[in-house]
Amino acid sequence: MSDPVHGSQQHQRLGVRKTYKLYVGGAFPRSESGRSYEVTTPDGHFLANAGLASRKDARDAVTAAHAALPKWSAATAYNRGQVLYRVAEVLEGRRGQFVHTVSASEGIPLDRAESVVDAAIDRWVWYAGWTDKLAQVLGTVNPVAGPYFDFSLPQPSGVVAVVAPQESSLLGLVSVIAPVLVGGGTVVALASERRPLPAVDLAEVLATSDVPGGVVNLLTGRTSEVAPWLASHMDVAGIDLTGAAPGAVADLERAAADNLKRVRRPDPAEDLAAEPGLGRMSAWLETKTVWHPVGT
Repeated sequence: MSDPVHGSQQHQRLGVRKTYKLYVGGAFPRSESGRSYEVTTPDGHFLANAGLASRKDARDAVTAAHAALPKWSAATAYNRGQVLYRVAEVLEGRRGQFVHTVSASEGIPLDRAESVVDAAIDRWVWYAGWTDKLAQVLGTVNPVAGPYFDFSLPQPSGVVAVVAPQESSLLGLVSVIAPVLVGGGTVVALASERRPLPAVDLAEVLATSDVPGGVVNLLTGRTSEVAPWLASHMDVAGIDLTGAAPGAVADLERAAADNLKRVRRPDPAEDLAAEPGLGRMSAWLETKTVWHPVGT
């Protein structure tokens, strides 16, 4: 067939193979180590190269999350809800891309991948609706013997590191990130090692929605290499070990003990497709009690 532009014989294009980068502080840097690794389908077909995060990448991500924490935690609950809802809007607009990425990454048919992506979008909307309700459900007005009001209110615990589920590349990732954001915490997430591409696509959604840079930071790479640095980092207030290998959990818990991190252990029986409830949100909250004189 003749090329209508150049008049030459049309040739078959070469595939544009991507090397996905990390997502840190609202930017997409390469790993400082310069390393990457091949991502394949479950049956071994090449999909793309992904960044292989290092110890320094993990430290940079924690620094970015720590810097973003004051502004994000001080945002109104209404504002946080609007931002999380905007993520769902942008994700909906790129639904087709995510369906193909999830299908290839998890080795599932397109119709099943559609259900997974729809559930992930619905989960963002579900969590967006909780931002202005947490204080009503988890807070309280305490009875006191004196001319005072006494309130107990949920507050974010700080930067939370999450080891994303290994099998559920998108819905599982959303299920561990969103509950931290609802209460005002910031996140450093280590994506599924074998299925990281939906996470990197999600980073592109976050970057083009209203989520401030640094509120969510996504790393790809070896779980066994990066997770210990996140567990032992003194500026990380909590760690979710959902995607950690069973044999590594005890060592990660010991590493997390140095600064008394909150640790959420993996639960093999947990169904990430089910309605999540309050457990993951309340896990990353502290309670602040405030006294206020009556009449002033």
